[in-house]
Order: sequence, then C-alpha cells, then structure tokens
Amino acid sequence: MARKATSRLPKRKGEFTYRGKTIAELQKLSLEEFTELLPSRERRSLNRGFSEGQKKILKQIRDGKDNIRTHQRDMVVLPEMVGKTIEVHNGKEFVRVEIAPEMVGHRFGEFSLTRNRVKHGSAGVGATRSSKFVPLK
Repeated sequence: MARKATSRLPKRKGEFTYRGKTIAELQKLSLEEFTELLPSRERRSLNRGFSEGQKKILKQIRDGKDNIRTHQRDMVVLPEMVGKTIEVHNGKEFVRVEIAPEMVGHRFGEFSLTRNRVKHGSAGVGATRSSKFVPLK
C-alpha cells in the first residue's frame, strides 16, 4: 500500500498573503513599513529594537549562512527569513524549523514546543477494584 507524502501545513488555495500583501511585496517593504502590518505585541517588540542575540541571527540570515542555531525564541519571523532553516532551542534540544510564508509575524518559540504530549500507559495491577479479576498471566 502506497503512502501519501503529507506536509504539516494545510494546503492553501492560491498564493499566500499577509494583510493583503504577497511575500514578494512584504520583502520589498522596509522594516518600519512591515511593523505597521503586525499585531500590537510584535509591533511593540520590533519598535523597541533588536537585542544583541537577535541582531546576530539577522546578520547570519542576511549573510546567507546555512546552519543557524539559536536560543532566541522571542524573535519575530520577518519576510526575509522565508525559505531559511533555523534550529530553535526548546530547553533540551534544537528543533529544526523551516520558515514558511505562513509563519511571518509569529515568533520562533511557537514552532519549537517546550513540552511533550502526555501519553499515559494502561493501569497496572492494583490500580482499580476490577483489576483483581484480571489474570496475571
């Protein structure tokens, strides 16, 4: 039986737009013009300026560096980052994140989860009243 190749992102109809602008148009905008399109929290973050770590990431992206690893989970995804692969630390390991157009305006930390899903096992012997009727073998 053949398996279909599935992607994590939902299929979209037509070209992706952010607030009515395509990725090509967003990439032509200056940082100040782009921040006007963002929600207030991200806009405030960019208006306050980049931290030293965020400046370092931007420089690596603009230089065309391939393997970028970072702990800067609060960095806002900018249009110039689309298509790059960045490894974001989740507290234990670096999680590889490929920046897609849909990620513009979000933060790195949203794509590198820090907590795992809880997977509970089955109840053991003595866990319930009915388990005394379950044979041990």
